[in-house]
Amino acid sequence: MDVSLELVGHGGGPMLVRRRPRAPRGLRETLKARLRSSCECSVQDARALVQDLLPATCWLHTYCPWEDLAGDVLSGLVIGIILVPKAIAYSLLAGLQPVYSLYTSFFANLIYFLMGTSRHVSVGIFSLLCLMVGQVVDRELLLAGFDPAEDGLGPRDNSSAPNASAATLALGLQDCGRDCYAIRVATALTLVAGIYQVFLGILRLGFVSACLSQPLLDIFAMGASVTILTSQLKHLLGVIPRHQGPDMVVSMWLSLLHSAGQANLCDVLTSAVCLAVLLAAKELSDHCRHRLKVPLPMELLVIVVATLVSHLGQLHERFGSSVAGDIPTGFVAPRVPDLWLMRRVALDAIPLALVGSAFSVLLAEMFARSHGYSVRANQELLAVGCCNVLPTFFHCFATSAALAKSLVKTAIGCRTQLSSVVSAIVVLLVLLALAPLFRDLQRSVLACVTVVSLRGALHKVMDVPQLWRLSRADALVWVATAATCVLRTEAGRLAGVLLSLLSLAGRTQRPRAALLACIGDSGFYENAADFEGLVPEPGVRVSCFAGPLYYANKDFFLRSLYSLTGLDAGRVATRRKEEGPEAGVSEGDPVENKDQGPVSNTAALMPTAAGFRTVVIDCAPLLFLDAAGLATLRDLRRDYRALGIDLLLTCCSPSVRDALRRGGFLQEDQGDMDEEGQLFHSVHSAVQAARARHREQAPPTPPSRRGSACPQTHFLPEPHTCPYSDYPD
Repeated sequence: MDVSLELVGHGGGPMLVRRRPRAPRGLRETLKARLRSSCECSVQDARALVQDLLPATCWLHTYCPWEDLAGDVLSGLVIGIILVPKAIAYSLLAGLQPVYSLYTSFFANLIYFLMGTSRHVSVGIFSLLCLMVGQVVDRELLLAGFDPAEDGLGPRDNSSAPNASAATLALGLQDCGRDCYAIRVATALTLVAGIYQVFLGILRLGFVSACLSQPLLDIFAMGASVTILTSQLKHLLGVIPRHQGPDMVVSMWLSLLHSAGQANLCDVLTSAVCLAVLLAAKELSDHCRHRLKVPLPMELLVIVVATLVSHLGQLHERFGSSVAGDIPTGFVAPRVPDLWLMRRVALDAIPLALVGSAFSVLLAEMFARSHGYSVRANQELLAVGCCNVLPTFFHCFATSAALAKSLVKTAIGCRTQLSSVVSAIVVLLVLLALAPLFRDLQRSVLACVTVVSLRGALHKVMDVPQLWRLSRADALVWVATAATCVLRTEAGRLAGVLLSLLSLAGRTQRPRAALLACIGDSGFYENAADFEGLVPEPGVRVSCFAGPLYYANKDFFLRSLYSLTGLDAGRVATRRKEEGPEAGVSEGDPVENKDQGPVSNTAALMPTAAGFRTVVIDCAPLLFLDAAGLATLRDLRRDYRALGIDLLLTCCSPSVRDALRRGGFLQEDQGDMDEEGQLFHSVHSAVQAARARHREQAPPTPPSRRGSACPQTHFLPEPHTCPYSDYPD
């Protein structure tokens, strides 16, 4: 519609509005322009490129120490204090030595400080990613002939011999023990995942993270939390071996029931006391969070006290309690990850990269919205990818943004990512001097820290009743995905994505359709099935289809429209073509109301004879239109035209209008009905135009037949009438 009229202009009269002409550019010209702009290089372009890759160079020179330094230093210190015990505890999930978790926390904070666009996100060890890494590590240890039940923590020699010498010789692991091979697998997996994330950022595919929405990630976290809780039972009780396979959760709990009498009493008592203290401290902190300017570092206090008790009481020597063992100081020499291991774990790195990217981008956008600034999703992918790629040469594994630490960081008063540097300094201090002090720390205490951190994710179960009331489809997806995640984390991720896509496809395949009627003389239209007292327009049927029109729902669209209007136009037009023009709409043409879903039943009570001459379709909810949908509209208009019924479209979005214009729908021969006679800006304007057209087309009624029913006629083309002449005030 190139020209349209509005009622009131600046001077009180009609105002002409003309569509802006578009200058179409071909694909070749577009590619040439982009290639030319990307190949141009200047000092300004180089400076802009560096600032894009390293956002810290943009805000460091405008940093205000007297405003931001206090909050950044305090938040960095607190996060560093919280990060140390969590990093050591999460090493149990990954099956790695605690020192590697400290390496990971140190390098990730420094790299994200330089490359991250979020001011408040805390990047480091994340329990869900540690679980995913641990599952791959356990599988590869089994294939290499090692026993995954022999955790990499403990005061024993690192060169534990494998069980299968043939597998060891085949893989070339004669000089590599269990812990050595575990970190090799973890670094290879992390490097491949980081490469995937970097490629996603380079290719500007930040929107891919939208495939894993926040509710879906919450489901993953809840389902994985059950798996994490189950995996920590061994350390809480000291008796349960690690199980592999899809029935790991069930097998672990069954083993707990059979081996409950063999639990280490020292570990059980320690776990009970630590859990009680940590849970009570968390509840107290939640109730008093508005009064506490700095959260209580209860994890660090519990670890310090437990380490002193274990060392003074000699719990490992006297009661056989498992302890963390020797944690070396300093850094290990860099090493390039094994290429052959990278090929083995290339598929496992895909979900690891997607989950880490989605969590990081979503958290960055969430904090940016709440604090009034913007982040770049593609740069976030690059930053998180580099946090995974570069540290792998220094024996680090997967990292991403963590919600709990980010919330603490924000609550304390963090202003910029300079707080990450302070946190890295705290971790460096532990690595250089304080790490050996944790030698006698019981692993049951570390397991307690991990279990308590799952409290927020496990509380997501309480949202299911509210979700059920809001959307039963979403609730079923939630329950099915969480149950699958409990059985197998990888299968749960795949099931969640597939079920979400199926749910979305199901909603677009069967959207709500309704017959509209006018609210008195207001010119506004509502669903006739939902409201009483609406006034239908004689001779006009107004239909609304609340969804896109594409190949998957075109048949449902036709069935809905035929059911609402009470006339199967396709079948009647076909029979009229076969039997001749004298075959009209008879009592044998009712539309069977089968499988209509949310379609209104009002039209089912209408007489089967065609009591209307115009069908108006409200296209405001029509999101998009594909080739199949366009062909459906074209066939529908042809069938209605054969019956002497006009088809009018209203409230079409610019994309739908362009699709209709490109598909030739508006250029077809429609007699006197040009584009302005087929598309209208409102439902009421279309109804007004149909009413005027009916008055012009109605033949003069003889006095003898006045008051009798008018026989059905085939309507001839009428002179064009401006659809906006009767536009409501």
